[in-house]
Amino acid sequence: MPNTQPPPLPPATLIEANVQAALAEDLGSGDLTAALIPENVSARAEVITREDAVLCGQAWFEAVFRQLSPSIAVVWAAEEGRTVAANTLLCTLQGPARPLLSGERTALNFLQTLSGTATATRHYARLLAGTRTRLLDTRKTLPGLRAAQKYAVACGGGQNHRMGLYDAILIKENHIAAAGSLTAAVRRAREIAPDVTVEVETEHLGELDEALDAGADIIMLDEYSLDDMRTAVARARGRARLEVSGGVDEARLREIAETGVDYVSVGALTKHLRATDLSMRFTFAAGG
Repeated sequence: MPNTQPPPLPPATLIEANVQAALAEDLGSGDLTAALIPENVSARAEVITREDAVLCGQAWFEAVFRQLSPSIAVVWAAEEGRTVAANTLLCTLQGPARPLLSGERTALNFLQTLSGTATATRHYARLLAGTRTRLLDTRKTLPGLRAAQKYAVACGGGQNHRMGLYDAILIKENHIAAAGSLTAAVRRAREIAPDVTVEVETEHLGELDEALDAGADIIMLDEYSLDDMRTAVARARGRARLEVSGGVDEARLREIAETGVDYVSVGALTKHLRATDLSMRFTFAAGG
């Protein structure tokens, strides 16, 4: 899969709020260690990656230092959404040493977390290359960082599922039980939100048939066998889109896609997170 342009960022107000909360968590009443450094000391720093990765999270990284000091300059040597090799210089920073030191960990936390999400997504997306199946994320995200992680998924070549409980309807087993039947749940969904996508989770082909007859837009195939996925594709063609969920790992991803389903959702993209190994190196100079 070739590198692509990064997707649109989440709203700036959300990025600033993410960063403000993270800095408040780390700084509290103030950075006692950075106070050891005289105020007039300036510093230069370089951020490198210690491993191959998809770079993601520049906006959050910059916001950390912008909130700490308008005097800090960040210059990027690598582009957002691009694959970078181990030991690549990602950016340089120049400015007063105290806020640079205070922001180091928070800024790297954002950059390594989002780069890790984008890198994992790029790996999974490449496994689907040449098929019609698209890779979806889930709501299994870090609390408070959903928009950031979903942005990282899109940077890595995945596609976002619903953002939350407000922008699409996903009818699951408990909803069906409470509504009385799958058909009744879909009917009620159309009544309360006629312009919203309605998806139904099914566990066997009988429920698939009911969901098709009820007019669901998307039908989730939960823990289906490969043979049942193929049957579902044949029955649903032209009537609904199909999403496979549950038990999806990289070993099975390709064979699932080859059944012809429209989507595969993978919670591991954002849930089983492995942050990218990054390093920030400082040099110091006395100020005037």
